Amino acid sequence: MPSFLLTAPAAEPLSLAEAKNFLRVDLADDDDLIFALIAAARLHIETQTRRALVTQTWRLVRDAWPAEGRMGVLPAPLRSVAAARVHDAQRVAHGLDPQAFVIDTAGAALYFAPWSLPSPGRAFAGIEIDIVAGYGDAAADVPEPLRQAMRLLVAHWYENRALAAPGQGVAPLPETVAALIAPFRMRSL
Repeated sequence: MPSFLLTAPAAEPLSLAEAKNFLRVDLADDDDLIFALIAAARLHIETQTRRALVTQTWRLVRDAWPAEGRMGVLPAPLRSVAAARVHDAQRVAHGLDPQAFVIDTAGAALYFAPWSLPSPGRAFAGIEIDIVAGYGDAAADVPEPLRQAMRLLVAHWYENRALAAPGQGVAPLPETVAALIAPFRMRSL
């Protein structure tokens, strides 16, 4: 049951100016590097928590409708259903009304009446649902512990950007980062 990114976030949850201030860097020489570290920190935290920090659009692909009428959705937090389609046996996509789905933001799930939706006509990837996920469009919408984890990751990677010498390991991630993101992790059962 794959999910893939359709529309990336329009902005990062941490600005270049905020990161440079946290790093105490005044010169513009490393701006490209710091911006790349900001994006990498967001991706790392999103991967570890299975959450989208800033608004982004994802496509969920499923083979069949779950019989119980509940579909878990990641990344969380789920904000809306943008579009839904079912493919028939001739591979023609038929749009569904996004209002057919009830969004459970707390449980990161979609609820629906499975008997009211058409069955896909192909055995694999017959259902596509485009969802909007994320805390919001602005950096202020992202919970502060996750933004602080980003700051710490950027600082850690900035200070440890040299390649490890032979026989030496890469500097481990700060335990503080793991502690900050732990309450936000979405576990799978």
